Amino acid sequence: MSTAPAPIEIETGANPRASIVLMHGLGADGNDFVPIAHEMDLSAAGPVRFVFPNAPVMPVTLNGGYAMPAWYDIYPPEPGRPRREDESGLRQSQAAIEALLAREKARGVPAGRIVIAGFSQGCAMALMTGLRHAQPLAGIVALSGYLPLAGTTAAERDPANQATPVFMAHGRHDDVVVMSRATESRDLLQSLGYHVQWHDYAMPHSVCMEEVADLQRWLVQVLGDR
Repeated sequence: MSTAPAPIEIETGANPRASIVLMHGLGADGNDFVPIAHEMDLSAAGPVRFVFPNAPVMPVTLNGGYAMPAWYDIYPPEPGRPRREDESGLRQSQAAIEALLAREKARGVPAGRIVIAGFSQGCAMALMTGLRHAQPLAGIVALSGYLPLAGTTAAERDPANQATPVFMAHGRHDDVVVMSRATESRDLLQSLGYHVQWHDYAMPHSVCMEEVADLQRWLVQVLGDR
């Protein structure tokens, strides 16, 4: 595993009063969602700092061991056996993301003004880290992904984020992370009492403009200028 490059940062104004930490998907990098940051108008939330971390480069078993940016390894499904997850890799990336959250707090942005977000593998990391974070966050954004280590979530979650709003969105034509994985994650979160705002769109494993507009409205709600 290689050392990940430093995160990309965009500030919408001087002295940001809120932060959005957004993790990319498998094989991408921090540049992937920079255009979306430029498209959204979050002026009602005051100056915002977008932080786009870069995953380390590692061999990915599902892709024949080819090395690429990944938050954790992915194993091929084995018929008749439970889905195998890279728990070690997930927890290493969780620790790295926790360090970024601590850095935002050290720069003067309180936990209650931080949104943790991600797409695909990044979505998995946002859910895993956000639900376990020890201070209440402003929100958790889960795009085109799923809840990893679902079986340990109830025991490991921190009550600090029980009331944190969750924005979940998925494409109805997604053939990379199939819709059922997302809805299973949504249903589990709701059964644990989380406030999930669910959206689905006529799109594949990607992001659409309608989704960006819905997300912008939600971010303004959770980060409204205060």
